[in-house]
Amino acid sequence: MNQNEAHFNYILRLADTNLVLGHRLSEWSGHGPYLEEDIAMTNIALDMIGQANSLLQHAAKLEGKGRTEDDLAYMRNEREFYNTLLSEQKNIDFAFTIVRQFLSDAFDFHLYKKLESSKDETLAALAVKGGKEVAYHLRHTAAWMERLGDGTEESHARLQTAWNELWAYTADLFAMNASDRELVKTGIAVDNETIKSAWLKTVEEVMKKAHLAMPANTWQHSGSREGKHTEHLGFLLAEMQYLHRTYPQAQW
Repeated sequence: MNQNEAHFNYILRLADTNLVLGHRLSEWSGHGPYLEEDIAMTNIALDMIGQANSLLQHAAKLEGKGRTEDDLAYMRNEREFYNTLLSEQKNIDFAFTIVRQFLSDAFDFHLYKKLESSKDETLAALAVKGGKEVAYHLRHTAAWMERLGDGTEESHARLQTAWNELWAYTADLFAMNASDRELVKTGIAVDNETIKSAWLKTVEEVMKKAHLAMPANTWQHSGSREGKHTEHLGFLLAEMQYLHRTYPQAQW
């Protein structure tokens, strides 16, 4: 893999994670616990899909094969997606959604800060713009973590159950391959290990306020950097890509 291909795949990783997580959040549209939160989650989903769109446009230009952002979003299969395993996990209940989003937001918050200094000027500009949105997302989900964790006995139990299950996907957030490490040397990519301690500090602060215990099971899933995913991604893509694949030349 040459540097341009590695660069393309790195941008795809960022775009795919936002696209998949944005789609997961959009599944709550019309089903939120109350109207204001329904709208809030829909707006966060739109932010993430907007970020994915910009990143996919950038990736398409880097690839230089005439593909568009729509081609990259709708015409790849699951083994060609590099989103984090955490982002594709299902909306079991509201607590699962909040934990999944909080863990992702905390990671993105620190990642985007580093990406603002990327040698890829387009990526750096997108990180500056996206970072403002992510800061709001993190405040929103952190507040919900505290509210659910310090709420009723049931809300705390549901939050702890979600935390126990989703924690097993957090190591994958920091996964890097050889190509990513080469991009770190050129100043394009971020060494994820350099943000891990800041991410963990953010997470532990909210954990304490939400009265959460660290899961006893330390097993961690991996594989997203090689296009290996959980069973959930295939079903998500089947729904998300159906219309475009059925009518690929359709225009509004």
